[in-house]
Amino acid sequence: MTEITGSTPDSTAAPAGSAAASMPEWEKRFRAPRVSLPDWAEDAPERALFVSNATGTYELYAWDRATGEQRQATDRPNGTTDGVLSLDGEWIWWFSDTDGDEFGVWMRQRFAAGADGAGDEPAVPGLGPSYPAGLALGRDGTAVVGRSTDEDGSTLHVVRPGEEPVEIYRHRESAGVGDLSHDGSLLAIEHTEHGDAMHSAVRVLRLDGSVVAQLDDTEGGTRELGLEVLGFAPVEGDCRLLIGHQRRGRWEPVVWNPLTGEETDLAIELPGDVNAEWYPDGSGLLVAHSFEARSELWRYDFAKSALIQVETPAGTVSGATARPDGSVEYLWSSAARPPEVRSTAGGVVLNPPGPAAPGSVPVEDAWVEGPGGRVHALVQRPEGEGPFPTVFEIHGGPTWHDSDAFAAGPAAWVDHGFAVVRVNYRGSTGYGREWTDALKHRVGLIELEDIAAVREWAVDSGLADPAKLVLAGGSWGGYLTLLGLGTQPDAWSVGLAAVPVADYVTAYHDEMEALKAMDRTLLGGTPEEVPERFAVSSPLTYVDAVRAPVYISAGVNDPRCPIRQVENYVDRLAARGAVHEVYRYDAGHGSLVVEERIKQVRLELEFTVKHLGGAR
Repeated sequence: MTEITGSTPDSTAAPAGSAAASMPEWEKRFRAPRVSLPDWAEDAPERALFVSNATGTYELYAWDRATGEQRQATDRPNGTTDGVLSLDGEWIWWFSDTDGDEFGVWMRQRFAAGADGAGDEPAVPGLGPSYPAGLALGRDGTAVVGRSTDEDGSTLHVVRPGEEPVEIYRHRESAGVGDLSHDGSLLAIEHTEHGDAMHSAVRVLRLDGSVVAQLDDTEGGTRELGLEVLGFAPVEGDCRLLIGHQRRGRWEPVVWNPLTGEETDLAIELPGDVNAEWYPDGSGLLVAHSFEARSELWRYDFAKSALIQVETPAGTVSGATARPDGSVEYLWSSAARPPEVRSTAGGVVLNPPGPAAPGSVPVEDAWVEGPGGRVHALVQRPEGEGPFPTVFEIHGGPTWHDSDAFAAGPAAWVDHGFAVVRVNYRGSTGYGREWTDALKHRVGLIELEDIAAVREWAVDSGLADPAKLVLAGGSWGGYLTLLGLGTQPDAWSVGLAAVPVADYVTAYHDEMEALKAMDRTLLGGTPEEVPERFAVSSPLTYVDAVRAPVYISAGVNDPRCPIRQVENYVDRLAARGAVHEVYRYDAGHGSLVVEERIKQVRLELEFTVKHLGGAR
């Protein structure tokens, strides 16, 4: 996702004089204005859209690069981050949900404020609220809207100007819009009709719903090989589609012509996962390479069948785009340095208003032998000599990975004298398909085996104080925190779980439909079909074994880790008088409000210091 800019509001403006001097560095990192990598309109490249926290809440901003004018496009109490420009740059589409529940409708407004009765309007009046499942906009004003609801499953709708939406696809399993061809005649979709929500197939349709071609590397769900739509060629008369595949055990691109069936393999021999997008003239690909928690950029030149490196600093490129002039703009950061939107043409593309975030300490790599192979961990140390009180901050996803990128949360712990260890456990991306897919059917347990191996290394190496070990995480990381506190009760001193899965059975029944499909894939069925697997993987099963003090934060509108299943877990803690605190807030799966984020980190810090008897 992107980050943000605009005029500096009072809520994030740096305090004057002694107030600014006394503000902790960790709070300054959260309050510092940020910007995302700007998206630009394909046929109007001087019109751009980005996200910023400049007002204290993450919102969408329109940027006319020709004039330099920027304006805030959305303004909602709980923020807005999902938006896209029409190809001609005339319209901003943005997704409107209710207080972070992710269930809503697409709205739109004119890019130029005040033009033709400016103001937000329903983009597709004929479609009711849903969870979003992709959006593609065509040059003639046609839109293809993906929807997901508990009642209908996945549906795709073609919306032509002045006409009612027409449904062209429906299935109970997860599916979504990929991309429209340059001329708008072909639609690429991803689907999981075979029942494996972790590995999609790709189908190309005409806009009447008729099938043109299909690629299914899962072979009907019998093989764990996924495909991903990366985009149609951006030039007139070229219907080639860029596809991501896993045929060689990692993500890499292939060019596929759905009209002829021809596939063009690319000579991209890089050791990690590879993603790509087209250069605007179709002459090459901008290749994003992720390997061992770092990333880099390359250009693949079709004429030369050659890779040419695009120079970027060591660290993580969170997003990149090739501009019409051939330059590349990218969002870069490292654990030590805050993010910047840079260009290969030179300099910073988009400066946030106000002072930059304070830096932090760099990460160190640790490779630990685990039961399923070498586990990669990222370590940040405070000043002084160890052993340190140590926070094991576990990433969510689970198909995600921690990287050498700037993060205000870990930096706050380091400021308070804690070492921070982040573990790319089995299930994490960036280490090959086998590593990512390993978590199926022993959900939660194999991740904790890897975390335990790294914990043992951290103690034995003298980094971590064994009496002051904190297990923490959000979303899937919050789930692993609660599961770890119950299955490894002697290992942890404090647990901090944000928006967690706490009662897996209740979570399954209350969560959004797309996550139900994912859970059926991970666990091999529904709670009624495989009750023993849900029981073994549910933190509620082990709640009575928890001995460490537990802090839980949860959004009351969360569709991913719903509040009822959290309350079930908390009730069990309370029934036996276990030490715990719960913080409920009026948002969804996390908050887009800066002050709310700061409040949550402060509460976690205070809870931890209170129960550890001080950081050092």
